[in-house]
Amino acid sequence: MIGGLPLLVTRPEPGCAATVARARTLGLDARPLPLFAARALEWVAPDTRDHDALLLTSSQAARLGGSGLAALGALPVYAVGEATAAAARDAGFGVAAVGERDAQALLDGMASSGKRRILWLCGRDRTAFATALTVTALPVYAVDPVDPAAGWRDSVAAPAVVLAHSARIAARAADLAGAAVKHLTLLAISAAAADAAGDGWAEKAVSPRPDDAAMLAEAVRLCHKGRQ
Repeated sequence: MIGGLPLLVTRPEPGCAATVARARTLGLDARPLPLFAARALEWVAPDTRDHDALLLTSSQAARLGGSGLAALGALPVYAVGEATAAAARDAGFGVAAVGERDAQALLDGMASSGKRRILWLCGRDRTAFATALTVTALPVYAVDPVDPAAGWRDSVAAPAVVLAHSARIAARAADLAGAAVKHLTLLAISAAAADAAGDGWAEKAVSPRPDDAAMLAEAVRLCHKGRQ
C-alpha cells in the first residue's frame, strides 16, 4: 500500500528508475524527477603500470566507461557504495574494497593498504580530496543538468522528501525548489551532499551508508514521519 509523504527521486537514469522501483516495493509514493542526465566522454586508458588501484565513486564510471575499461582490468577497484561495486563487477573488475561512507573515508583507508598511486575514473565535474595519496582524476563521463519534469513544480508545492544522491543534485534541488524548501525534507547520500543543499529545509537527514538500501530505509522513516 502506497502511503506517507511523496519521495522525489532526483538522480540521473538509469539509477532513477531503479530507485523508484525499489522505493515503491517499500510502499513509498516515489516519483521519478531526474535533475541531471549522464553521458559518456571520450578518454584514453593510461598505462596500468603507473597506478596501483582504481577509485570509483559512481556506478556511472563503470556503466559509461566503454571499451577503455578493459585495458584497466588488472587494477583492483575501490568503490564507494555497493551499487558502484556491483557495476564494477559487471564491467569485469575485481573489487578490493567497498566504502560504506564516502570517497574521502575510502581514501583514508587506502593509505594504509600500500596503494599509493590511485587512478580515479570520475565525472567531468568533481570535488577534490585532501589526501597524501597520488590521485589522478580521469573523467570518463559527464552529468549535465536537464529541465525538471513537468511534475516537479507540483511535487515541491507540498511537503515531500527529496532524495539527493550527490552534492550537485542536492544543490540544484535546493535552487529549483527555492522558498519551497521550508516545507521539504532533504535526504542526502552524504554529509557533503547535505551541506551543498544549504539551509532553510524543514529537515535534513544523511544516509548512514552511501547506497540505495540505506537511503530508502531512512526514506521510509522520513516519509511516514511526515504524515504522523
